[in-house]
Amino acid sequence: MTSPDAIPTAPRSIGQPRSRALRTAFVLAGGASLGAMQVGMLRALYERGIAPDLLVGTSAGALNAAFVASRPQTLATADKLAQVWRGLRRDDIFPINPRTLIGGLTNQRSHLVPDSGLRRLVARHLQFERLEDAGVPLHLVAFDLLTGTEVCLSDGPAVDAVLAAAAIPGVLPAVRCGNRLLVDGGVVNNTPISHAVELGAERIYVLPTEGPLAPALPVAPRGALDAIVHAFTLLVGARLAADLARYAAAAELIVLPAPNPQRIQPTDFDHASGLIDAALAASRTALAAPVVEPVAA
Repeated sequence: MTSPDAIPTAPRSIGQPRSRALRTAFVLAGGASLGAMQVGMLRALYERGIAPDLLVGTSAGALNAAFVASRPQTLATADKLAQVWRGLRRDDIFPINPRTLIGGLTNQRSHLVPDSGLRRLVARHLQFERLEDAGVPLHLVAFDLLTGTEVCLSDGPAVDAVLAAAAIPGVLPAVRCGNRLLVDGGVVNNTPISHAVELGAERIYVLPTEGPLAPALPVAPRGALDAIVHAFTLLVGARLAADLARYAAAAELIVLPAPNPQRIQPTDFDHASGLIDAALAASRTALAAPVVEPVAA
């Protein structure tokens, strides 16, 4: 079995049928403000003429996937998405409402922040009303708090589906969908490769916001919030590494790099340009690099 750090980061065709194009998926991970990286990754893919047959996303990745599913798979679309990210501020996503905040802290509400800002953002940029009307088949991954199961949303009201897939538990309100109470799918499957495989993808470009290997910390976390964020990062990386190993035989997996040398936190929305530019440069290099296949023993 190939180790996670040996997973190819550029396209390869060895062992794959050449008689037809492979069914290609883009899988867009969650990561809050780090979702800006995916803009650079998308641009690098479009520059090489690589477009998806389907899009799978959760959390911030659901927002990005819904945006590009609304539009042609072109450089212009990536540039428009970059403009959105560069103009975002934390209050656009997490507007502080004292009444809601106090209600959440005193257990009178299930969340700390209203979803009004996120709803406005999503409604402004979506160009279809229902998921099944997307130009590229769009599948958003949420988690049902009532049944404790992952849910892949492929049809139904688009704005509500995006909000459900991005509803961070305890922070944003869960979204009621029939008998389901849906929250951010990233809490259990932040990089939903498994759903792309189940949907029949044969070549999967993974657009992460963290790599499969745990990042080294120069110093210990300074506070409780930093410690919680780092612990979640470790969990996300471990799940990604496990899924890359698990699904390596089921589909061709191409993992794009997610450079974050400054260790920008997912709650910091002031560095979108730097994240986009770094991911673009790293993805261009990765996609251009030849992949050396391991020699069989």
